[in-house]
Amino acid sequence: MAVYPLQAYRVVDFSWVWAGPLLGMILADMGAEVIKVETNKRLDSARLTPGRSTVGPETDFVFHSMNRNKLGITVDMSDPRGAELIKDLIKISDVAVENFSPKGLRNLGLQYETLSGINPKLVMISLPAAGQYGPLSDIVTYAPSLGALCGYSSLIGYPGERVLGEQTPYLDVNSAIHGAFAVMAALYYRERTGRGQYIDMAQIEVGASTIGEAFMEYFMNGRVMGTTGNRNPVMAPHNNYPCLGEGRWVSIAVKTDDEWLGFCNAIGNPPWTEDVRFSDKFNRMRSQDELDRLVSAWTIGHTDYEVMDILQKAGVAATPCLDLMERFSDPQFEARGTHLQVEHPATGVDIIAGIPFKLSDTPCEVHRHAPLLGEHNEYVFGELLSRTKEEIAQLIEDKVIY
Repeated sequence: MAVYPLQAYRVVDFSWVWAGPLLGMILADMGAEVIKVETNKRLDSARLTPGRSTVGPETDFVFHSMNRNKLGITVDMSDPRGAELIKDLIKISDVAVENFSPKGLRNLGLQYETLSGINPKLVMISLPAAGQYGPLSDIVTYAPSLGALCGYSSLIGYPGERVLGEQTPYLDVNSAIHGAFAVMAALYYRERTGRGQYIDMAQIEVGASTIGEAFMEYFMNGRVMGTTGNRNPVMAPHNNYPCLGEGRWVSIAVKTDDEWLGFCNAIGNPPWTEDVRFSDKFNRMRSQDELDRLVSAWTIGHTDYEVMDILQKAGVAATPCLDLMERFSDPQFEARGTHLQVEHPATGVDIIAGIPFKLSDTPCEVHRHAPLLGEHNEYVFGELLSRTKEEIAQLIEDKVIY
């Protein structure tokens, strides 16, 4: 039987959409028994992402990727009998995860104060947008508004142009990683003291922690950082450059004068590389527009992989700008198992994200597909919570579980 780092722990995963489910996924990938709690009254929107909403809630690849290795139950927590089932499950669990607004579980009587009274060793983490207290604690947000509120989005755009912001769940992913770290730290503390604890983690504060450079620029220099496009304050050239073929680009970054000399040698030392405007980093930083034009004139004559090969051999950071489909065929990703094929009863074979951490002694794996709605009701309510078949049948008839 496989041995996983966290297989001794059980997690009750109340969360939905992105941040919480990804946190639960990390714990599940490390071997924890993660039980995802769902309700048919309000489906996890990750089951119904654009393009999948008309197909059905069991077929969404986004949900399948973020909820692999988990068990799944369906229960109406607004019914006192459903809430009682959850409380009984908390009694025999180690961790609870949720990313609702502060009033979400509170309205159901399932907030930490209640659950810790049932299980003092419980480690519980909440990942609301703005935390459990403060004037913005009950705000409703999605990924772009999170980035906007914390200041992160104000840095995304091209110099002198309007703010573009970010349209991806960047902060959800970062919050999940920070949250998993905090949960494991709390579990380590519990191993030494026997006491559980509550983790209040505001996603906007996670976002703020990722832009420390902007905070330092303001507090130390009195300057407000704005949009910079692909420019970097200490590197030139530093941009994405066009290559042979429609929509083909390569990323190039040069930091030191030695790297610049390597770049010049690699491209054959054309006369413009001797121009005083590019003689050192200081001058290159002042002449980036012209530098980008000249570098582009060279890259456009090569494929993106040719540019990478030429420059990497010279010690220069250069890589193709792969689109989403190309990642599936890239030899490096294939060799590392960056994407996996997992059988799912509703869709056949899913291609989902692999596990990025590769532990030498306790390697992790995707050993279970994402749960169908209520797939593990019998195991959780019957085997774990010792409800009889008759009791379960009555709960199903009353639509407390389904």
